[in-house]
Amino acid sequence: MRGPLLPATVPGWRSRAERFDMAVLEAYEPIERRWRDRLTGLDVAVDEIPRILPRDPDSVQWPPEVVADGPVALGRLIPAGVDVRGNATRARIVLFRKPIERRAKDTFELSELLHEILVALVATYLGVDPPVIDPTIDDV
Repeated sequence: MRGPLLPATVPGWRSRAERFDMAVLEAYEPIERRWRDRLTGLDVAVDEIPRILPRDPDSVQWPPEVVADGPVALGRLIPAGVDVRGNATRARIVLFRKPIERRAKDTFELSELLHEILVALVATYLGVDPPVIDPTIDDV
């Protein structure tokens, strides 16, 4: 038999990337709901892999706008600015799918990891400590 086993309308048909995107939206939703007024200028995006390197490869030091696991970046806050054409750009959180998926054993752990990364990056964006964004989380 050739062709898809499941119809495109059922959740099991989604690709790995689509499932990850849905998990990101679910993890971001409670943060966005609570801080909606202050997050209107912030976008959230997903990239496959990080294309950035540590500031100091020997000691693996990252700037505050990067959440990493050792030498591997998991997410990054890109501040608002101006692109090469002179157009204004919005601030953006970029999550790196493959490194995050490799660190999560199951969907629950993936959800928790995404939440922690998003809390840390939103806190950096707003200039507050992570427990201000989510009091139940330890300082990331």
